[in-house]
Amino acid sequence: MELNNKLRALRTAKGLTQEQFAEEIGVSAQAVSKWERGATMPDISLLPDISVFFGVSIDELFGITEEKEYERIQNMIWDERLFSADEIYRTERWVDEKVKAGYRPADCIRLKADMYNHLARTYNELAAEAAMEALAIDPGCVDAHAELNEGLRGFVPDWNVRNHYKLIAFYKDFVKKNPADWRAHMWLLDNLLDDKRFAEAEEALRGLEKADDTFRTPLYRAKLLWETGRHDEAREVFAQMEKDFPDEWMVMFEIGELCVLEGDYYSAIEYMKKAREKQKKPRFADTYEALAQLYEIVGDRESAIKTLEDELVLYKEDWGFDKGEDCDFVKRNIARLRKMK
Repeated sequence: MELNNKLRALRTAKGLTQEQFAEEIGVSAQAVSKWERGATMPDISLLPDISVFFGVSIDELFGITEEKEYERIQNMIWDERLFSADEIYRTERWVDEKVKAGYRPADCIRLKADMYNHLARTYNELAAEAAMEALAIDPGCVDAHAELNEGLRGFVPDWNVRNHYKLIAFYKDFVKKNPADWRAHMWLLDNLLDDKRFAEAEEALRGLEKADDTFRTPLYRAKLLWETGRHDEAREVFAQMEKDFPDEWMVMFEIGELCVLEGDYYSAIEYMKKAREKQKKPRFADTYEALAQLYEIVGDRESAIKTLEDELVLYKEDWGFDKGEDCDFVKRNIARLRKMK
């Protein structure tokens, strides 16, 4: 049932006139008349009050199933760069309502986290653009450098700001309760290594060894060796991984990262190409993004642009979309590179 018909049916079921209903929710009778004729829609901020008044959910007002609304929100996060305040509020209310009703509580809360992170990334990007504009106008605008650095997630000199003590504490507790979750062990290791907490990383690696028997364990052994300065031993582990897992694209990707750490960008490009070739459909965009960045670092903007254009083809051929924020992000980078030429 369309929203206009649903509102009319709910109002008449309560035995109310349009004037009475309008008075209850604080709008004019003319507004209610337009809603029920389908000429306009209620402002999104009024939907919670309307749903409470009639004792129905917002989903019921629109005749949308829970699955469809979940899918709509996820698609919004994937496709849109920014959301209106009303859309954010509606999503928060919907998630809270579904969690309380017991509908996929973890998934719904994860969806809200996805929205917040998406908005944070978007606003960071916009902050960086604004900071660069400020510096173009006035190179002496010294505070803009801090905004630019934060917007593009640059290096933070203050240890107390850049360390990951909260994440580490969370994952230490999480792996105790979920020792078979190899992903959690990897998240723990990544953050311990980044904070140079090597003794704890050794212990965390033993936890990963018990949870996983793939290339991931030697990979993190190599990472720990590298971070503790045992570079020759790390290279030996990577070389053995290449022999033991010749068809694993992630191994080639990680060896490419090792080449980056050594400052050998051209070898990194070759390994990223190997990683790209070894992926099975549907392929991920990681190798394309890495290659484009490497080409830009070595000054080959034409290859960087071509790689990003290939990434757009990947989205179309492997994932079936050619619109939305993922594509727009790539297009913005292409435009940026072309402007630099």
